[in-house]
Amino acid sequence: MDRAYARYEDVDKEQLERDINEIKETMAPVGQEDFEHLLKLEKWGRAFTLGGVVVMVLMAIFGILSGFWFWVLATVAALALSTGNVARWADVVHPILHGAYDKVPNIPKRYTKKYFAKGARRYVDWLDWIKPQAWEYEHNIMHHYHLGESEDPDNVEKNLQWLIRSKTPMFIRYIIIYAFAGMWKFLYYAPNTLRILENKKRRDADKLEIKDFQLDPRKEHGLELWMEYLLPYIVIKFVLFPVLFLPFGTTAAVNALIILVLAEFFANLHSFLVIVPNHSAEDIYMFNEPHKSTGEFYLRQIMGSVNYNTGSDWIDFLHGFLNYQIEHHLFPNMPHSYYQKMQPIVKEICKKHNLEYRQESVFKRIKMSIDLMVGKTKLLRVDGI
Repeated sequence: MDRAYARYEDVDKEQLERDINEIKETMAPVGQEDFEHLLKLEKWGRAFTLGGVVVMVLMAIFGILSGFWFWVLATVAALALSTGNVARWADVVHPILHGAYDKVPNIPKRYTKKYFAKGARRYVDWLDWIKPQAWEYEHNIMHHYHLGESEDPDNVEKNLQWLIRSKTPMFIRYIIIYAFAGMWKFLYYAPNTLRILENKKRRDADKLEIKDFQLDPRKEHGLELWMEYLLPYIVIKFVLFPVLFLPFGTTAAVNALIILVLAEFFANLHSFLVIVPNHSAEDIYMFNEPHKSTGEFYLRQIMGSVNYNTGSDWIDFLHGFLNYQIEHHLFPNMPHSYYQKMQPIVKEICKKHNLEYRQESVFKRIKMSIDLMVGKTKLLRVDGI
């Protein structure tokens, strides 16, 4: 590091708590303007999805079923669909399931945490590999309030000990991570959210927790994973949707499936890029014990998070507003529009307390994260914590 920042134990956590809490007083109540900002982001995401579908339909109508132009247009369609996929999760689902817009006067109830993606509305609001209620608990509770601890389900270094401690050659480790990035929602996020939610039930019933998640339907909870998490997405997206192209011929239906699989691969890469580096690199801290005060909680959100480059709504939209991760972890239940306004204030508070406010290109941060994942680097530990 170029300068010496305050040590964890030297930070005045009570003053930090007062300073962070004062930010709320500078912000207007959540209102219609913030809700309209959400609707704009939602429209942008829907536009990308619709654009991808339109390209697929035009390819079928005009018989572009193979050759150079097929792959050019297929890639365009897949990128549009994948951008819409990631935008739905990061720009819309994420803040709504945090309850960010619940206090907007007269907001349609489908945009509130209580109703969004609940029950059958999952198929309308957010159909993905992940069951919304499982992700809500895994992310909103276990990740946000155990950041950097062993209880944090998204602690990358802990989750990849099987690879880090193995004798696998380093270049093979990198290949494994690159391949994993294209399938991580299916391989990691869906089964892990099920495991975390099931362990909550087991703790409540004083039962032993599940340590590993299983993709095998013959294993415990494996069938539940397939029936309630994976198959609904597979059947609707990769079976029923391609069937709609059968009137254009079997080749058109198969090509639709190819484009959807390619879009899924791109969506996994995109989400991996903007999600994983937020809390994983050699300059990010890990903590061995739970926080003991609100001020200490705030300190950990700053020391355990990193932002990416920020700017216009367009830049922030493509990052899924995950480029404001520090602000989001300090105030997880706030609308995305608040983070743009809060950022300068948070930066000043970090400067006041001599805390490092990490903000760099997402591409630089993903390289640092992958180095951590393969065991080339390690998370920082706070002495005595």
